[in-house]
Amino acid sequence: MHLKSLEYAMVGEAALKRLLSVLPALSFALIPLSSALADAEKKVSVEDARAFIETSEKAIQEIGEEAGRVAWVNANFITYDTNWLNALMSERTTKLYVSLANQTKQYDGLDLPPDLARKMKLLKLNLTLPAPENDPAKIKKLAQINTQMETIYGTGKYEIDGEALSLSKLSRIMATSRDYDKLLEVWKGWRTVSPPMKDMYTEMVAIANQGSSELGFKDTGSMWRSKYDMDPDDFRQDVDRLWGEVKPLYDSLHCYVRDKLVDHYGADKVPADGPIPAHLLGNMWAQSWGNIYPLVAADGNEQGYDLTKLLEEQNYTPLKMVKTAEGFFTSLGFDPLPETFYERSLITEPRDRDVQCHASAWNVDGKDDLRIKMCTEVTGSDFNTVHHELGHNFYQRAYNHQSPMYQDDPNDGFHEAIGDMVSLSITPKYLKQIGLLPLDASEDVNTNILLAQALDKIAFLPFGLLVDQWRWKVFNGELTPETYNDGWWDLREKYQGVAAPVDRAADAFDPGAKYHIPNNVPYTRYFLAHIFQFQFYREACRLAGWEGPLAACSIYGNKEVGEKFNAMLETGAALPWQDSLEAFTGSREADATAILEYFAPLQAYLDEQNKGKSCGW
Repeated sequence: MHLKSLEYAMVGEAALKRLLSVLPALSFALIPLSSALADAEKKVSVEDARAFIETSEKAIQEIGEEAGRVAWVNANFITYDTNWLNALMSERTTKLYVSLANQTKQYDGLDLPPDLARKMKLLKLNLTLPAPENDPAKIKKLAQINTQMETIYGTGKYEIDGEALSLSKLSRIMATSRDYDKLLEVWKGWRTVSPPMKDMYTEMVAIANQGSSELGFKDTGSMWRSKYDMDPDDFRQDVDRLWGEVKPLYDSLHCYVRDKLVDHYGADKVPADGPIPAHLLGNMWAQSWGNIYPLVAADGNEQGYDLTKLLEEQNYTPLKMVKTAEGFFTSLGFDPLPETFYERSLITEPRDRDVQCHASAWNVDGKDDLRIKMCTEVTGSDFNTVHHELGHNFYQRAYNHQSPMYQDDPNDGFHEAIGDMVSLSITPKYLKQIGLLPLDASEDVNTNILLAQALDKIAFLPFGLLVDQWRWKVFNGELTPETYNDGWWDLREKYQGVAAPVDRAADAFDPGAKYHIPNNVPYTRYFLAHIFQFQFYREACRLAGWEGPLAACSIYGNKEVGEKFNAMLETGAALPWQDSLEAFTGSREADATAILEYFAPLQAYLDEQNKGKSCGW
């Protein structure tokens, strides 16, 4: 996560006063649109539009640092007072951004230069959840709801054997236990946290839809889809196209994994031809299945190493893991992270307070105050996650010279894909280069190595798609509060072939048990990231001159790749994403064929194993 994802937690009283102090030269810039248009004879020009954007960018820059610091403190010290501050920031920020977004409409008829037109569009789309401009009560309520839901999630616990367990501890049980009933208890227990959010979420949707309508969108879902430099309906069709390309590989993986789970738990627990019970896949949301690798590994085809054990044997600490990930980027020619990164980041979970453990990357001041917030443990999974989060940080710094409107990625799938592309280079070759594997270890990528990756990467794809499919249906009214939960599980079964292990009440609000729902983080970005990371990776390997199997490639130490990669990162959001993609890969279209190339040996193996089985659900 980067700073643009925190727009709902921004400006305080002091910042607002400083903000207003920069505006006298353009008093129309931050007043309601109705007042700005009161003079019917007033004509606006391209120069007026340019002055408006310049003033708006100053305003955005002015509030950015304070916004980041308040959000950081709230995420790291969850208390009544920091929640109060967060709600205040959200209220002030929403007022500011709604006002700026609405004022862009007065320039709609002008023939603006491309750069100015792009900034105007980005300003209009800057908010994730807009509120009606001239309704202070709803703006305030939206801010309060956001903070309340974040707090419910961040402080949620479930008691087992007299101990109140946080999500991180519950997730460890989900990852390691193979006791059907224990897993069911933990799965149900975490979902006792989310029902109080349902009424809040319903009210939030109504307010956000009203704000989106004022900005000219059908609903908030349509507004979200408008951020992709294409028609929102065309974007939806393009996402469906990408899913269609990768679905056969997912279907093969699902069939294979289900059969292994039937062997372990029995056909009375796992239906041989139906959806997989959601609590048996090693993850609280069944979004990635890597933790059940030992149950499904291919016989006689050892993976060759256990990354967690390698880290433990060599006395890795969370800090050393972060330093190692930094070393990957510096090997490509990127400058080291500033010392303040290590002074100010949260790298391990504190023992004395509630924090948001969900891993995230921050640029607090829009310049060089880079940080991560992560409750890091010495595991192979967290080793990959650290590389991912630092990808955000190096991206944030690459574009920090851009104007405030362009300090972001051109497509929110890019930010998530950058670190994941690097994680694909955590191959046996890379592990040998950094001393985690002995020099005589094989660099081959066998079936089990690919299977272990597919359990995370391929298993995630339908989940990455369906979260926003659910929200889009909520925003457009297709799903109502009475059908929120049923609609959620209908999509889980349709796309994932996963079902709730027990009947779920209509008021259970299981979507709220996933971080990105109460925190209002759009999720299609993660689906896109899983497409783009392989597309980026294939091109990087081509640039590096790699000629072997794609899955065995590592770009560690290749400064030519780093130079071209950084050139793309530096443009930020200044160009449409199609231009940025073309600059690095030569293609203007998202392309899932790189995934199919990467996993082709695994696809052949799965299809052979699935012969004669009843696949599908």
